[in-house]
Amino acid sequence: MSHAQTFVYDGDCAFCTKAAEFLEKHVRVTAKVVPWQWADLDALGVTQAQAEKAVLWIEDDHLRAGPDAIAVVLRRAQWYWRPFGWLLSSKLVSKLAWPVYRLIARNRHRLPGGTPTCSLPQAERNRRTAA
Repeated sequence: MSHAQTFVYDGDCAFCTKAAEFLEKHVRVTAKVVPWQWADLDALGVTQAQAEKAVLWIEDDHLRAGPDAIAVVLRRAQWYWRPFGWLLSSKLVSKLAWPVYRLIARNRHRLPGGTPTCSLPQAERNRRTAA
């Protein structure tokens, strides 16, 4: 099954939402940008665990996560963003980008736009919402 270009992020996290809004406004991706909580993950061929772990790029049955997903977004954007995408895709930069991505992901609740909810796993967010 083939999928349209889709960028999936954590819609419960204010930092992630702000980053996705930046992509839509300034990078102007042609892909569907959707929080995983609103996405049909089964139709996209991804699990909730994958979506919770990192941002995702899904296109033509190919899945990219984290900085690899961001690199694809940039490569598919306007000409002036593409060099950043190719740079991020290079082996050396990509290898360095993953630890940085994980560090940001673990601390996104401390970053501008982040909230305490950003630091909680989805199961804990659900418990707090239900309480």
